[in-house]
Amino acid sequence: MTNSPKRGEVWFVDFNPTKGKEIHKIRPAVVISSDYIGKLPLKLVIPITEWQEAFKENIWHVQLIPSAENGLKKASAVDALQTRSVDVLRFKNKIGSIKDVQLLDILQALAAVVELA
Repeated sequence: MTNSPKRGEVWFVDFNPTKGKEIHKIRPAVVISSDYIGKLPLKLVIPITEWQEAFKENIWHVQLIPSAENGLKKASAVDALQTRSVDVLRFKNKIGSIKDVQLLDILQALAAVVELA
């Protein structure tokens, strides 16, 4: 891969194969790992799924509205409960990036999932 995924970027990522209730197929994901930590070709990502009104009350879902900047085509949700580390070989193509304020919301959702605060 010529361009390594960077923090805050939205990429199509191939999550297959999976087991059980893990998020699957090729879908967008937000890169949340630091660009400066790690020696292995791995990135920490949070998958993006289609927005559902049922997500509104969940602290681990962050709604993303489609825009030219993020490259999403429909109302979506970042699902912090599905955070995982993936090899850069799983990344297909970059579709956009998210604003810093949205990244902060996503990181707060992740903090809630791991009971950081």
